[in-house]
Amino acid sequence: MEWKELKSVSQLDELTKESYERPVIIFKHSTRCSISRATLDRMERNWKSDEMENITPYFLDLINFRDVSNLIADQFAVMHESPQLLIIEKGKSIFDASHMAIDYRQVRDLVKN
Repeated sequence: MEWKELKSVSQLDELTKESYERPVIIFKHSTRCSISRATLDRMERNWKSDEMENITPYFLDLINFRDVSNLIADQFAVMHESPQLLIIEKGKSIFDASHMAIDYRQVRDLVKN
C-alpha cells in the first residue's frame, strides 16, 4: 500500500478536487496511540492494490499536522477522532469510521459501488 502523505491545507484542497474524479481515503493517525497503530497496521495488511486501484489513499499524521486535521473535521462535517478514516467522493465525506470500526472490507465495498 502506498500512502500519499497529507501535510498541508493546499493538499486538502487538491484531494477534494480529485474526489470528483475518483474516491479518496483519508486516514488520520496519531503517532501517540497504540490503537491507531494497530488499526493502521490492519488496514495495510488487508489492502489489495488490485481491489483498490480506483482509490487514492492519503495519510495524515495528525500530531504534526493538527491544523489540517481540524480543517478536515470542519470541511467534511465530521467529529475529530483518532484513528479515523474518511471516504471522500464529490467533495463530501460519504463515510467515516474510527478506532476498531475501521474495516478494510467495508471500505472496499463502499468504494466499489
